Amino acid sequence: MKYRKLGNTGLEVSALSFGASSLGSVFREVPRDEAILTVHTAIDLGINLIDVSPYYGLMKAETVLGEALQTVPRDKYILCTKAGRYGEGEFDFSRERIIRSAEESMGRLGTDYLDILLLHDVEFGPVEQVMEEGIPALEELKQAGKIRYYGVSGLPLSVFEKVLPQTRLDVILSYCHYSLNDTTLLRLLPLLEKSGTGLMNASPISMGLLSNRKVPDWHPAGAEIQAACQRAAEYCRDKGEDIAKLAVQFSTANEQIPTTLVSTATPANIRNNIKWTEEPMNEQLLTEVRDILKPIDGATWPSGRAEWNEAPGRNGERL
Repeated sequence: MKYRKLGNTGLEVSALSFGASSLGSVFREVPRDEAILTVHTAIDLGINLIDVSPYYGLMKAETVLGEALQTVPRDKYILCTKAGRYGEGEFDFSRERIIRSAEESMGRLGTDYLDILLLHDVEFGPVEQVMEEGIPALEELKQAGKIRYYGVSGLPLSVFEKVLPQTRLDVILSYCHYSLNDTTLLRLLPLLEKSGTGLMNASPISMGLLSNRKVPDWHPAGAEIQAACQRAAEYCRDKGEDIAKLAVQFSTANEQIPTTLVSTATPANIRNNIKWTEEPMNEQLLTEVRDILKPIDGATWPSGRAEWNEAPGRNGERL
């Protein structure tokens, strides 16, 4: 496993990190023992960063993760959770709720401090509340020794372009913007470098677009994006390759991206993902697949309030 510096935090994080959303049975019902074994497998094979949220499985993911970590030394993992999102349409970035949320999460996770706390999907909250209550609450928790580092997560890249010039963040989490079909996350790198902010990338398979499985019905991507990704997946299958493998390799190969989160609750899957990051990438296949995906390169979908979102353009076009 490769390890990289996470901005100016001083943390060395594994190039592949563990997204614990699957532990909340958000994709399928996951037996407790299988979920716990998956966490232990990830840590045993070198993953040291785990990301979760009270939103995943309505607190189930945090609860199961807390059980899994009971037998693991605290210095073996870097624990990141979130606050502010608690249900499909339930958001609260007020000072009081963020502080209470952190305490509740620590209770479920069985720890007296969090390495990283993120405001979850801030584009769904009022800008004023996020900036004037949510982020100051994170700083308050840091000063109290409850958390070591903090930041925000969201889908639109404009979220980070709006927040970072106004306030210092230790880390951000971006998803679906550094993958085979969308590399627009690269445009943030100069801003992150200037501020010393660490970067967590998530969803190298674009929430299921880049896999051999049927795209979930809930997926927000438009028909054109889904069709192009399906063509790319079929092309890989015809070559005897798995597009998910190529996607994970591509996202973890860039040393400017400190870590990429993958979520699974199956020990065999996490083993495969780790193994893939250590195998050489098929460069010819990568070129061919990127050519197939070129017509939708950088295309995305809207998320959150208009006040957080930029106008659609070629980098961030909504299809």
